[in-house]
Amino acid sequence: MKDIQEVIDALVQFRDERDWKQFHNSKDLAVAINIESAELLEAFLWKQSEAADRNKIKEELADVFAFCFLLAEKEGLDVKQIVLEKVEQNRQKYPVDKAKGIAKKYNEL
Repeated sequence: MKDIQEVIDALVQFRDERDWKQFHNSKDLAVAINIESAELLEAFLWKQSEAADRNKIKEELADVFAFCFLLAEKEGLDVKQIVLEKVEQNRQKYPVDKAKGIAKKYNEL
C-alpha cells in the first residue's frame, strides 16, 4: 500500500536524521508500543468513552502506529500483508454464522 509505505518512509527519515536507529531494536520498539498504548488508555481513564479528549486520542494513537510501523520495518514485515493475513486467520476463527453479534473468544463460540 503506497500510503503506508509513505508513512514508514517518513518515520525512517525522521529517525535516521536524528541517529536514533541505534535505539530502535525490536525489543525496545515493542516496549515503546506498550507504553504508548498505555498512554492511549489513559485518555479514557475514569470517564465515559465519549468524554475522552479526541486530540489526546489522536496523538497517542499516532504514537502507537508510528512504533508499530517502525517495528514492522525493523523486522522486514509488510504491514499490508501481515494485517490482511491476520484478517483471514480471524475470518476462519470467527465465522459469521457463529460470531455475528457475539463478543466471545473463538474457542467459546
